[in-house]
Amino acid sequence: MCLIAFALDAHESLAFVVAANRDEYYARESAPAAWWDEQHTVFGGRDLRAGGTWLAIDRRGRFAAVTNVREPDPASGPRSRGALVADFVCGSEPAADYADRVLSQADDYAGFNLLLVELAAEQPALLVSNRDARRVVPSRGSVHAWSNGELDAPWPKVVRLRERLADAMNGPTRQLGPVLFDALADRTVADDATLPDTGIGRERERLLAPAMIFAPGLGYGTRASTIVVVRRDGRVVFVERSFAPQGDALHRAGERRVRFRLEPAATEAMAQRAARASQ
Repeated sequence: MCLIAFALDAHESLAFVVAANRDEYYARESAPAAWWDEQHTVFGGRDLRAGGTWLAIDRRGRFAAVTNVREPDPASGPRSRGALVADFVCGSEPAADYADRVLSQADDYAGFNLLLVELAAEQPALLVSNRDARRVVPSRGSVHAWSNGELDAPWPKVVRLRERLADAMNGPTRQLGPVLFDALADRTVADDATLPDTGIGRERERLLAPAMIFAPGLGYGTRASTIVVVRRDGRVVFVERSFAPQGDALHRAGERRVRFRLEPAATEAMAQRAARASQ
């Protein structure tokens, strides 16, 4: 997962909204989003090589997503970063405790930024990284984004997606999906002067600059775009569009769409948090 924007308690009727692109090598085997056989309350895609995932949500209101960290000489680790997401959504450990445990084993993973969300918690979101300081993400009207650097880093595609999500939250909810999928499909390459310098060279920075990446020469690009919307009444909509190269073009290879409800405890906790925030 390489580009994520999310809105937390930023709308009267929507508790949590995510718009994300997963960038990966086309040769890496993966399965589209589905209910997991070993944990029937979890919905998300699967990395078939290492068994983890880049983004998933559980009916208890537990959500996680991970990106790698862009570095000139990325160090590998013995554990898959996708396991960080899978272990959290399948488990019951509070996010803060889970983050402490992950950071105690930080050297076991290549560079990562990990978003942990407990919609049933008083402080629902935490971002933890083995390259940047751990931080609690404030709720009540917060809209954030990140890619392969720090949270809300001023990378052009991060700024654009965060702004598009913030604007969409102020518009008709029926237009939320179309607006966000359009933002995730943006192939704009920003001016060189605005691109980050992560040590990989200007040509590679340009290649990775768009929200939707298509680099068939490298066998790499945006494999999936995902939107998750959690309403305050517990209703969830999860839509994943998958993409694959077809010659010199990128085409939509499929779409997964599911609607379900969070468990009552999570829904009640979201309502209570909203009520306290309004006092």
